[in-house]
Amino acid sequence: MRVYIPATLAMLQQLVAEGSLWPVNGTAFAVTPTVREAYTEGDDDELAEVALREAALASLRLLADSDNPPRRAVLVADAEEVTCRPDLDDAVVRVGAPIAIEDVIAAYVDSAAAESAVLKAIEVIDAADLGDEDAELTVGDALDYDLAWYANQELPFLIELL
Repeated sequence: MRVYIPATLAMLQQLVAEGSLWPVNGTAFAVTPTVREAYTEGDDDELAEVALREAALASLRLLADSDNPPRRAVLVADAEEVTCRPDLDDAVVRVGAPIAIEDVIAAYVDSAAAESAVLKAIEVIDAADLGDEDAELTVGDALDYDLAWYANQELPFLIELL
């Protein structure tokens, strides 16, 4: 199954250095049957965008608990051991094994232009989760930045440049 793994730049460095990565708590996002039911319209690419956005939002939460540079990152990979978790959210899945670098298709990473919006979003992510409308708008501002796409083979160069 194609999964979208919320990450940080440190996690990308670990993936490149060690050749594999265990997602935090095994959590990833995917186009699950529940996502397909929830969206009556949309092709596979549009549904994949839903999973990618959820993973990008989860990346904000990872950044809130770390000293990483304020850039969201999402790994796209194929995983075999995947369990859907609709009790957590429509797109949430748990992976049952570390993700090998060979199984990574690409990474999506914020550009430097998004850093100030991401920093503001990190500060208010908990308030947004609790329904604070201003905080939700601030998080939305960060999510409005498109993530840059990097192929698997570009990851070592990306890490060097960052």
